[in-house]
Amino acid sequence: MRQQPDSSQNAMGPSATNVSSENIQRLRYVEHRGKRILLADVSVCNEEQLLECIKAVPQFVTKQPPHSVLLLGDFTGTHFTKETIEQLKIGAVFDRPHVAKAAWVLSDNLHKVLMDSIRTFSARDIAVFATREEALDYLAE
Repeated sequence: MRQQPDSSQNAMGPSATNVSSENIQRLRYVEHRGKRILLADVSVCNEEQLLECIKAVPQFVTKQPPHSVLLLGDFTGTHFTKETIEQLKIGAVFDRPHVAKAAWVLSDNLHKVLMDSIRTFSARDIAVFATREEALDYLAE
């Protein structure tokens, strides 16, 4: 069962240019335990939606000071393709200077070898969790 963040959390922060209205809802800042976290809710996305969101994340992240962003990617129920993996690698490198801490929620949908290749390519430590609540708690530590 996928857990949702507290419903009292409000979306806040900039809206990115060139991002569909659906993806503005998928990419938003939430508050959790007093911390501002950029949530990329790409759960149950098709390939086109996932690619659009992956490409939009840097528009949010790079507007922030270096090493300041807490980033949560929720990929629950999303299918990955070779193209989406490559775009994740590129995005993870591009926004690395602005990310203080990153966590992903995966539902056994990304093989460990592929996850390790993303970590290696991007030189980033991306923690993986089974639920959104666990990932939010980790980021808020």
